[in-house]
Amino acid sequence: MSKVIINREIVENRWTRVIADAEGGVSVPSEGAILVPYQYWLANREALAGREVAVCFAPDDEPESLPVDANTFSMIACDFPAFTDGRGFSIGRLLRVRYGFTGELRAVGDVFKDTLNYLARCGFTAFDVRADKDINEAIKGIDDFTEFYQSSVDVPNPLFLRRPVAA
Repeated sequence: MSKVIINREIVENRWTRVIADAEGGVSVPSEGAILVPYQYWLANREALAGREVAVCFAPDDEPESLPVDANTFSMIACDFPAFTDGRGFSIGRLLRVRYGFTGELRAVGDVFKDTLNYLARCGFTAFDVRADKDINEAIKGIDDFTEFYQSSVDVPNPLFLRRPVAA
């Protein structure tokens, strides 16, 4: 079993990520917690009823198309297929701020130390670090920065509103 970072702790990954092959086919294990592509879940949600299922948004998926309350899922993932593709940051923030998702929000794909702090600021609480990176080193990236000018999911007030008031 692989390891993931959840709530700033390194733990065993209990989810099996199901990925479509080159032809778009998907092979779903018959048991256990599964993380399936969002489009696959949309097409097969009745067949998946009764299973412990999480969905993984691809960069071109729209969270506003989710036909159920986001909190129906205990975990939602966003795929980052390449470092240069930041659409997952927006999807994560939308899930937290606009759609009120309170469960585990996981980043998967091209996830490594330098991205963890920014992901956490957008509301991500779990990180499936790339297999070629050291997860023990990567976890340190969550706290790379301590002060931020902008507001975010984790710090709602911008820096100028957090200044101490002179007495």
